[in-house]
Amino acid sequence: MTANLISGRGRPRGFDTEQALATGEALFHEKGYEGVGLAALTSALGIKPPSFYAAFGSKAAFFERVLQRYSAAATPIADLFVPGRPAIDALAQLLLNSAQGYAADPERRGCLVLEAARSSTDSDICQLARTAAQRPRAAIHAFMMQSHPDAADSVTDMVVATMSGMSAAAREGWDEKRLASVARIALMGIAAELGD
Repeated sequence: MTANLISGRGRPRGFDTEQALATGEALFHEKGYEGVGLAALTSALGIKPPSFYAAFGSKAAFFERVLQRYSAAATPIADLFVPGRPAIDALAQLLLNSAQGYAADPERRGCLVLEAARSSTDSDICQLARTAAQRPRAAIHAFMMQSHPDAADSVTDMVVATMSGMSAAAREGWDEKRLASVARIALMGIAAELGD
């Protein structure tokens, strides 16, 4: 457990940044950015607003760190897109893992990043989420360029659209079985596009 110290007026306090980000991730995923007020956030973290601001700067800056943390865990690009791995295998793992993850917790369905990009009324938060969503998209495209440069654009679009649709469906209550079925049908189209 890593403890970061928050300094400022008074005595320094021990603070576990990773635990704070995990708590924030759960809250934002369940309620959305606008659904989590500063009072509820600081209460869940067990700190006062001045300590929160000293540690994270703002709610938006905290959310950005939550998105980075979530993205790294939800889409482990380095593990999926290994040079030389058959593209269809990597994409199948990505889509089927996404189907599983999107439906895993009934309180936090769908993709935190995609849902924030789609539903936030704050344009800055939408932009943060869109930027976070571009990272896996760019990684998918770069991976596809290695083995299927002629199909990289269309396959990347199909994967991203499938993930977005599965996320929205999960938010509406679809279970993993239904989402995995969507993923498998999308993979048939992708395999045809790749000539596999």
